[in-house]
Amino acid sequence: MKKGFTKEAKIGIMTIVAITLLYAGINYLKGINLFKPANYYFVSFDNVKDVTISSPVFVEGFKVGLVRNISYDYSTTNKIMVEISLDDEMRINKGSYVVIVKSFLGGAELHLHLNKYITDYVQSGEILEGRMGKDMMGSVQDNLLPAVEGLIPKIDSILAGLQTLVNHPALALSLDHIEQTTGTLEASGRQLNRLLSEDVPVIISDLKTVTHNVSDFSEELKNLDLQTTVRSVNETLASLNLTAGKFNSKDNSLGLLLNDNSLYYNVNTAIENASSLLLDLREHPKRYVHFSLF
Repeated sequence: MKKGFTKEAKIGIMTIVAITLLYAGINYLKGINLFKPANYYFVSFDNVKDVTISSPVFVEGFKVGLVRNISYDYSTTNKIMVEISLDDEMRINKGSYVVIVKSFLGGAELHLHLNKYITDYVQSGEILEGRMGKDMMGSVQDNLLPAVEGLIPKIDSILAGLQTLVNHPALALSLDHIEQTTGTLEASGRQLNRLLSEDVPVIISDLKTVTHNVSDFSEELKNLDLQTTVRSVNETLASLNLTAGKFNSKDNSLGLLLNDNSLYYNVNTAIENASSLLLDLREHPKRYVHFSLF
């Protein structure tokens, strides 16, 4: 008859399983997947400040691995070895290097810069070159602070100019004018509101009346017998033309009077003879009148 595991053996097996699960869980929390195949490389740095185990490794902004271990290389001076685990499919060209980039909120990341001009690859377990990148504050100090220092004299000049402008009497006078203009605009606005509320409705009512009258006049004009009126005007013009023709013709007395020169001369001669007769009558009345009392 077979005997089962003893109580001590069961406890030992459970302890080993628990330790294995704990180790795997701790590494999983660190970002290390023990069951995923990976390649391991070493990176030599002079300074690994803010780099911790499980710090991410990026290539072109894509995470391809993480830091597995950090150790000081006692065989050399000022060299720290950082072990990184990368995806099994990741290949590193010879001449590539790793840069430590510090984030603004603290901590650090490893950025792998591949040498894409070489097709030879580094074997797993070899040492890569490590470089220290500039952190955010260093970039600000190197790039931004000199520009700010150059702007300070200009800012002082601008502030002095602004102070001169503020203290200038013309500014106060301009503000007074603006205040007066604002008051005028406010008064104009009140007048405009009164016009819109009082006068405009009356004007609109008058316009409606005028429009109605024009409409009535148009209706009456449309109803007029314009054809008869035009016919009467034409007949009147024809009569005037006939009368004017008779004035120009010599077959009537008025036409002869207006167009015959001999009649004019005869009338003129008659007037002259009458004038001579009257003159002779005035000078020699006895030739024409005889008075006899007995």
